[in-house]
Amino acid sequence: MNWKLFADLAEAAGESEPDVDPGDAATVGEALDALLEAYPGLAVRVLDEDGDLRDHINLLRNGRDVRESEGLDTPVDAGDELALFPPVSGG
Repeated sequence: MNWKLFADLAEAAGESEPDVDPGDAATVGEALDALLEAYPGLAVRVLDEDGDLRDHINLLRNGRDVRESEGLDTPVDAGDELALFPPVSGG
């Protein structure tokens, strides 16, 4: 699976498409754990004090918000694209 990071999350990681080995991740949450293990500086920006995804962070699997599915328990496949980004505004 491939990760894409946007805005300040890409800056914090130092790249917008980090190469992360997800191991045998079966869910979005497990894939996120692999990302945060490889880029620990992202954790404070992405997770709240309880270890849950911050309300203002968007996490998409193949273009669809995981909150519309099973959240961090959403199943993942090897070919999936996961995207992580903060709120975006503009006009």
